[in-house]
Amino acid sequence: MRVPALIMAGGKGKRMGLAIEKPLLPFLGKPLIDRVVEAVELSKKISEFYIVTSESTPQTEGKCLKEGLKVIRTAGKGYHDDLKQAILKAQLHCPVLTIPADLPAVTGKFLDKVVKAYEEGGKDALAVFVPIKTREELELSVSSTDFHEGVLYAVSGVNIINGAKINEEKIPTGAIITEEREVLLNINTLKDLDIAEKIMQRQRKTGS
Repeated sequence: MRVPALIMAGGKGKRMGLAIEKPLLPFLGKPLIDRVVEAVELSKKISEFYIVTSESTPQTEGKCLKEGLKVIRTAGKGYHDDLKQAILKAQLHCPVLTIPADLPAVTGKFLDKVVKAYEEGGKDALAVFVPIKTREELELSVSSTDFHEGVLYAVSGVNIINGAKINEEKIPTGAIITEEREVLLNINTLKDLDIAEKIMQRQRKTGS
């Protein structure tokens, strides 16, 4: 099974408090979005991908268009509205993988694992969650949260949804609960950026 992917890069990034657009923020010398694009390109289970932008990220959009990447501009009303709009614009009436542009540690191998879990799960949607306690122990921020089976988790932003069901109010959803750094290191604040860079540098030194 191979699926199209949407890299969500239209958020305003207000919490960062920077002039630079969040997807373009350097992480260990490379823009956040470049790291996510590299992961998607290395995935064996992604057939094609689009960068989802908005009027809040014109520089990100320009960079991606210059690099020959496919871009979908949305109204920028929020993650879920932008996701729905992108799926409808691209006419993706099939399972679609979504990845936020602020996951610098994500890998193609991890994304392949998510697609496989969706394929085996048998539901129309799959969400990847991170235990809130794990982020808090690392002093990482907890922004978006959601309940799964009565437990509140941090939302990673990595999901798969059947595009053919995008207009339905309730979609049966499976879940992956993980502490893996690929989705644990989600950058919402400058403090998150600093902590995540230190974690990645330390793991590179140890080879883990």
